[in-house]
Amino acid sequence: MNAFEELSPDALRAGRADALDDAVAAALAEHPLDGVETEYPHYQGVVEGPDAPPRPSENHPAFYGCFDWHSAVHSHWALVRALRLAPDHPDEAAIAAGVDGRLTPEHVAGEVAYLDENPGFEEPYGWAWLLRLAAEIAPWDGPRADAWRATLRPLEDRVRRGTRESFLEIDRPHRVGTHGNTAFALAGVLDYARVVGDADLEREAETTARRLYADDTAAVVGAEPVGWDFVSPALTEADLMRRVLDPDPFASWLDGFLPDLTAPPHDALRSPVDVEPDEGDGAAMHLIGLNVSRAWCLAGLADALAGRDGPAATRLREPLADAARRHAEAGAADVLTDDYAGSHWLSSFALYLLTRNEGGVAPDAP
Repeated sequence: MNAFEELSPDALRAGRADALDDAVAAALAEHPLDGVETEYPHYQGVVEGPDAPPRPSENHPAFYGCFDWHSAVHSHWALVRALRLAPDHPDEAAIAAGVDGRLTPEHVAGEVAYLDENPGFEEPYGWAWLLRLAAEIAPWDGPRADAWRATLRPLEDRVRRGTRESFLEIDRPHRVGTHGNTAFALAGVLDYARVVGDADLEREAETTARRLYADDTAAVVGAEPVGWDFVSPALTEADLMRRVLDPDPFASWLDGFLPDLTAPPHDALRSPVDVEPDEGDGAAMHLIGLNVSRAWCLAGLADALAGRDGPAATRLREPLADAARRHAEAGAADVLTDDYAGSHWLSSFALYLLTRNEGGVAPDAP
């Protein structure tokens, strides 16, 4: 059992960095540190022609590891966030050296050039994580953060521009449990805008969220989860809307969206998914991630109802909090696997859950 597994469900559900002691910090950094330098195996999302594609490090000189681009990006987010929240991190030197080596002006220019040639690449999931990485660096003072912030800015600006010109113009939401989920990406965009103080982007993201989701009622959960899901379409949508709506309107919206968590069909969201992964079973690894992401959504919804009166708060708050603890416990048991099918990405989800109330994640939510 590793140090993360030994954390109590209540500590995980609280989302505070005081649980990030040396042992936990080292456990969560181990796989990202290794993965960001691991070029192969790698998925580039292309159909190969007669000529072999360029090496991942040629197309993506900054973010070539961790099997795919978005995992490399959010593994950097995890390393930077851990370093910011744990200033005496036991792996500080290795993390700083690794990020310094990959975030260079030349490498970032290469990433920008690739996006210019492939403008839809990693939209929206990878874009949301890139903005989260930028947001993680933004409030951090000091010469190291200043250098990383300045170096990343051209790619940050390129993704922000693509977000405004393309993603936020989407005409219908993608209600899926994988990378195309619209609500998950919108939450990342909104969190970024609030951290960096981009009022125009914040307003545009809120407008898109209201346009796509404000009229939704009676979440359809009967098909959750599909075999490759790593986020819940219903809970991810609710987690977005708690960022968008003021507390009382949100409680009213949630009252219609999740009418009763103690009765079918919505009670299915209270039970963690039972996962027994085989070696290399990527689908099972996604379901482990689903338990973790459900935990942070459920906990965030319970927090949003704390101290509120009314039928929604009275009926939903305790079932949400209980389900969050159950999902956190189930996710913690499996999330730090050594199987590369999961280890190339799951540590980021574990850190998100553990530190979700430490700024950068849902900052200044209503």
